[in-house]
Amino acid sequence: MIVFATSDKGGTGRSVTCANIAYRRALGGDDVAYVDFDFGSPTAATVFELGSAVHGVTHRGVHSCLLGRTTEPARLDVWLSSESDALRRTLASAGRLCLVPGDPGGGEFPADEAVTRRCAALLLAMEQEFDVTIVDLSAGRSYAIDIALRTTALPEFENVVTRWLVFHRWTRQHLEATAALVGHERGILGVGVHWGHDADELGRRIRYVRAAVPGTGASSVAGLRAEQAEWLREVDADLTRRSGRLGLGRTSTLGTVPLDPVLQWKEQIITDEDVLKPAIANAETVTAFRDLADALTDDERWEIL
Repeated sequence: MIVFATSDKGGTGRSVTCANIAYRRALGGDDVAYVDFDFGSPTAATVFELGSAVHGVTHRGVHSCLLGRTTEPARLDVWLSSESDALRRTLASAGRLCLVPGDPGGGEFPADEAVTRRCAALLLAMEQEFDVTIVDLSAGRSYAIDIALRTTALPEFENVVTRWLVFHRWTRQHLEATAALVGHERGILGVGVHWGHDADELGRRIRYVRAAVPGTGASSVAGLRAEQAEWLREVDADLTRRSGRLGLGRTSTLGTVPLDPVLQWKEQIITDEDVLKPAIANAETVTAFRDLADALTDDERWEIL
């Protein structure tokens, strides 16, 4: 399975959520590849704490591969290369977790036949070797999305399971921008049809993820004045109605990641240790990541209700 991840804007929590999903799938025994396809800001190495390892693979990233500057991109074993003690202590029963890093400091470039063929070779190799491949694309209407859609329209991908996660924050602006990113004539569906995808079939492969969503329960509003708490609930209710009208409602949403103080300050993998000792992260955040990881391959969650 290949899962493409994108978002309407930067700063949605897309990359850190995808990294945590990949981590949770690998903990469950899957072999997982994380392909950092983000042209402008490939940050997955930071989330996995692979700083020194990435410095040793300059000009061997995903983008160098697509441009033909290297025949095969680098692959970094997260369990062996991470500077995080918690990740290096991962149970032997876990599956592989491999990062294919992007090239830092690069820029976008359009797809031509050669780029498309190189992308196809890379993704098909990942699909053959790993149980789940997560491809973290650039935000907005980007060349990265165009390359992904053009590549997966090739006949070689007819029997490959591909799915799309579109991330957004829980605000009016993000909801409207996300709906346009998918449904606009130059959005995912429109570009997909241009390259040969069936619009209905492509639409069935798209689900939304709400990231950094503030809670409205008693514990979440503790410390707020009564007027502020009530206003927050009203805003949440309005966003719920608006998301339904825009096609981003409950049945098309794969999961919700709550606002977590750890992720506000540091993009990182949240381990069980972070919840238990010391308890710096919220248990609800880990539950959300586990649920999203499970949902990737739960066919019932991808059925249209």
